[in-house]
Amino acid sequence: MPHRLLGVISAVLISLVCTGSVLAAGDMTKQEPIELKVSLGNDKNAMRFFPDKLEFETGKLYKLILHNEGKEKHYFSSEGLAQAVFTRKTQVVSADGKVIAEIKGTVREIEVYPGGTAEWWFVPVKATDIKDLKCTIKGHAEAGMTGSISIK
Repeated sequence: MPHRLLGVISAVLISLVCTGSVLAAGDMTKQEPIELKVSLGNDKNAMRFFPDKLEFETGKLYKLILHNEGKEKHYFSSEGLAQAVFTRKTQVVSADGKVIAEIKGTVREIEVYPGGTAEWWFVPVKATDIKDLKCTIKGHAEAGMTGSISIK
């Protein structure tokens, strides 16, 4: 290998090591998920997310547990969140706590029926403030079923 090419490769490798761009610290595939529970509505049929202000941190694995405590179906919809996270999986959970379905790929909206639960496993990859969280069923967002998401 010519000395000039070897010198260029060495300079690039030293630059990457000095900027921390070679490897992430630790094995991110072995993270335990941080659980965050969000209720869609409540037993009094309130048109709200509980809580309606969500906070996440980039690089951490989350398990967002969406449970519909209301008497009608609701959607958890956020295009901004979909664009700011890497989705590992989404699961549908039966009333007795067993996983009955698993979905892979990008998630923009999750529909949860009364009494139902869905789990969205993701890693935020972009810091942003998101104001588009809402239930997209006609009249629900207008009645207050909206929220915000902050990713640091």
